[in-house]
Amino acid sequence: MHSGQENYGVVTQRGRRDAADSPGRAPRRPRRPAGLDADNAPTAEMPAVPAGEPGRNGDAPEAVRAKSIPEAAVARLAVYLRVLSGMSEQGATTVSSEELSQAAGVNSAKLRKDLSYLGSYGTRGVGYEVGVLVSQIERILGLTRQHKVAVVGIGNLGHALANYGGFPGRGFPVEALFDLDPDLIGVPVGGLPVSHMDDIPRICAERGISIGVIATPPTAAQSVCDRLVAGGVQCILNFAPVVLQVPAHIEVRKVDLAVELQILSFHVARRADDAGNQGNSGLPGAVHPSENGNGRRNGSGPDGGREMVVRS
Repeated sequence: MHSGQENYGVVTQRGRRDAADSPGRAPRRPRRPAGLDADNAPTAEMPAVPAGEPGRNGDAPEAVRAKSIPEAAVARLAVYLRVLSGMSEQGATTVSSEELSQAAGVNSAKLRKDLSYLGSYGTRGVGYEVGVLVSQIERILGLTRQHKVAVVGIGNLGHALANYGGFPGRGFPVEALFDLDPDLIGVPVGGLPVSHMDDIPRICAERGISIGVIATPPTAAQSVCDRLVAGGVQCILNFAPVVLQVPAHIEVRKVDLAVELQILSFHVARRADDAGNQGNSGLPGAVHPSENGNGRRNGSGPDGGREMVVRS
C-alpha cells in the first residue's frame, strides 16, 4: 500500500558512483552551470520513435514516449492542450514556440523540451502545426478514448462537478453519483440519479468507471476510496484534506484548496514585505537594516524586529 500523494518540493535522485571510483569508465561530463537547472535548460532534440516501430519491450511508440515523460511535463502538456484547443477554435493553423510558451506561461526552452518528448520539433520559421500538436498531446494523455467518472459526495462541490458541462467534451463523462444522504438517493443531479455509497463497487464495475472523484468530508474519504478500488477504479481525484492509503497500482491526485490559498497568501505577504522594504530604502539618510551602523543585522532591533536608522 502507498499513499498515492505527491511530496511537493521534494526531489530524489538515484545515486551514481564517481568516475574515479569506477575503473574503466569514461570521465564524468562537466557540471552544468549553477544558473541552469535540469528542467529549464535547453536540451538537444530527442529523436522521435518512428511510426509503427515497437519499443524495447515491444510497446507501442506512444507507450514508449509516455513512459519517458516526467510528471511535471505531463501537467504542462495538459496546459498546452488547453491553449492549443482555444487557438484551433479561433482558426489558428500554426503557432511559434514563443507564442505558445507565452500563452501557457512557461519559457520557450522548457516548452521545446516538453514537445520533444512527443517527437515534435516544428519547422524553423513556421512553428508548429496546431492540429498536429493537439492530436499528439491527446494521444499521449490517453484522450483518444473516454474515461468514465464517478463523483462521490454530492454536497456543494459534488453538485458543481456533476453539473459541469465541460467534462464530457474533454473525454470525461460523469456516469455515476454517490452519497449517503437518504434525501439525495434517487434524486437526479445533472441528469443522473444519485446512488447510495454502498453500491459503489457494483455500479462502478458495471459501468466501467475508471476515475473516481472524492468530494466527501475527510472522515469518509478512506472508506469511499476503498469502495472505489473494489469497483475497479484505477485513478482517484481526492478533494478531501486527508492522505489516502491505496494499492500500488492506483493513481491518486490530491487537490487541497486550502493549501493553494495558503501558498497564495505567502506570495501576497512576500510582495507586501518587498514593497515595504523598497519604500523604506527611498527615505533620505536611510540605510538597510543589515547595515544599520550599530553592528546589528536584519531582525536584531531592540524589540526583536527590524530596525531602521535615519541619520540626521
